[in-house]
Amino acid sequence: MKTNTLDFDAKALREKILNLAIRGKLVKQDSNDESATVLLKKIKLEKQKLIKEKKIRKSKSLKAITSKEKPFDIPDSWEWVKFGEIVQFSLGKTPSRGMTEYWNNGTIPWVSIGDIKNEKYLKETKEKISESALDDKFKNELVPANTLLMSFKLSIGKVCILKVPAVHNEAIISIHPFINTNYITRDYLYYVLPLISNMGEFTPAIKGKTLNKTLLQELKIPLPPLEEQSRIAAKIAQLFALLRKVESSTQQYAKLQTLLKSKVLDLAMRGKLVEQDPHDEPASVLLEKIKAEKEQLIKEKKIKKSKPLPPITDAEKPFDLPDSWEWVRLGEVIDVKGGKRIPKGKKLKDTFEYKPYIRVADMKNETIDSGQLKYATKAIYEQIKKYTISSEDIYFSIAGTIGKVGKIPLSLDGALLTENAAKLILLDNNLLSKIFLIYALKSNIVKNQHNKILSKVAQPKLALIKLKNTIIPLPPLSEQKRIVRRIINLFSGLN
Repeated sequence: MKTNTLDFDAKALREKILNLAIRGKLVKQDSNDESATVLLKKIKLEKQKLIKEKKIRKSKSLKAITSKEKPFDIPDSWEWVKFGEIVQFSLGKTPSRGMTEYWNNGTIPWVSIGDIKNEKYLKETKEKISESALDDKFKNELVPANTLLMSFKLSIGKVCILKVPAVHNEAIISIHPFINTNYITRDYLYYVLPLISNMGEFTPAIKGKTLNKTLLQELKIPLPPLEEQSRIAAKIAQLFALLRKVESSTQQYAKLQTLLKSKVLDLAMRGKLVEQDPHDEPASVLLEKIKAEKEQLIKEKKIKKSKPLPPITDAEKPFDLPDSWEWVRLGEVIDVKGGKRIPKGKKLKDTFEYKPYIRVADMKNETIDSGQLKYATKAIYEQIKKYTISSEDIYFSIAGTIGKVGKIPLSLDGALLTENAAKLILLDNNLLSKIFLIYALKSNIVKNQHNKILSKVAQPKLALIKLKNTIIPLPPLSEQKRIVRRIINLFSGLN
């Protein structure tokens, strides 16, 4: 998924960096490093010592990883190990919500998955528990600061390092490496666990969106020498910091693009983007032609006669227009019709059936993205076939995300339209520029009107009559075309 308009895919780049890291290709190996084989022996000795001192319990031995189980080659100085061989981990708990004394006036941070964001260190939690909850449920076992946490249910592989002592819920494990010299193993695991825990090719541990304790123990980890772990963690941190800078710059550029495009549209709608031509037929004459065309279509029964729209008051006009322009209500210059909900009990199909069904989710970049289209059966189509949209029409979303607007591709001519959108039907393409109308509907003039309407309703849905009553500036037809050419030229320089 791309993060911005510069085709900069930070997520993919991060995964590429991590893939190189776990294959020993991110930093050079150093022949002076003590190998991972020696490190593993030290870990086993440390583990035995902790068992002897009764600081940890003895666990079942894990089976050795066979050659067939190793998903890819790693450097000779590395070792394939199982997660349970190099760390001890603990599951969390959630104090009873019914026990108000566990949650009221709490001072002890309680970590849930929602608290684990993109930051490396976790300093604050949304909820805190009381001392009594700690005594009753956690038996005074606070997870110490500097401990690595990882989610293993629902959202697998979200990681953070505690900056304060805390406890956590049952969807999170606290991870304690048996050897953690200067936190090297911890920091190496911090970077690689999100990738490893989500790669199904590594292990059969992934079952839907949950890892259980046994499968966590079996999770296969490529383990470098301790010194190389340090170099890998430092290199990843350096590259990720650079990516964040690039992301920030590109996000700022994307915001600037949006701002500039908005300014261009604002100037266009005020008649300040191109010069007026005194030879142009004024919009007042154009309006008479549109009115005559509408009456003819009503007479021919191609469209229905609708109630007259109220005249536009001076108070409604946000600014003055050039003398050759006119303020008009949308319903004066086009016909507006709604879409239709799928009949109750019926379901759309993912593969081609009878007719495409266009949803608001399919409306992207002023057109329709056919990648995730749903399809109606013939039975569905027969029930709602009056609610199709033509490639000559414009769509406008009126529920959920309000104001998505654009053209219908020729390949989707006659597709069914969701009830969460309206189709705007041009009475005559020779009397109004479709592209100008799209730009007008994308402008702040229209957005501001709709925002005022939507702020007064509980559910974000724009009624068709409100859409018809929306006012837009109407230039002479020739000027509409000049404005469109100028906008396209300016926008191409911003992409």
